[in-house]
Amino acid sequence: MQQGMPMVQSDVRAHMNIFVFIFVLFIMGMVFGAVIVNSMNFVQKQDLFFYLKQFFEQQTMMEGTGKATLVKDSMLYHLKYMSLLFLLGISIIGMPIITVLLFIKGLVVGFSVGFLVNQMGWYGLLISSVSIAPQNLVIIPVYLFAGSLALIFSLTLGKQLFIRRVHQPILKAFVRYSALFGALLAILMVSSIIEVFISNTFLEYVVKWIYK
Repeated sequence: MQQGMPMVQSDVRAHMNIFVFIFVLFIMGMVFGAVIVNSMNFVQKQDLFFYLKQFFEQQTMMEGTGKATLVKDSMLYHLKYMSLLFLLGISIIGMPIITVLLFIKGLVVGFSVGFLVNQMGWYGLLISSVSIAPQNLVIIPVYLFAGSLALIFSLTLGKQLFIRRVHQPILKAFVRYSALFGALLAILMVSSIIEVFISNTFLEYVVKWIYK
């Protein structure tokens, strides 16, 4: 592990442009999500807000069994998403799909926060802070790092296949790639617990305070 860390750090420095690109892409997705909120008409916003209020009511009535199910669903979602990024990383044609997935991830976050603030003002900002921010402080960096790793590995495969002068130990790189994805997935499992048992608990108190 101690030997592997310097290698990871050197890879990050060598491919810093990819990490910056992924970060900017995600921010663009967030901005685009906020723009979509402003482009919605009044009826669309009211309809969506109606379903959102129903969701808040369901969250406040959630019991232990329901939360256990939410944790499982959240973990399964992260497992599927990370598996997709992993598989796209080992297929050269998956590079554009990786960028689209991360852009959409930013769009969803931007739309969620933007809609809450647009409809509820400071209350929406408060709800976003307690229900979206805690787990996403973990989730977003993990997904950005995973997407960058997938792009880097895909580029490495492309160089190996199409540039004959490049000879890199692909098997060794694949083992390290797999190990890093495994570590990132373990972190996401922790974020699922944060989302359900911490964020939802805060959301319950805030919603009851707002609608009391």
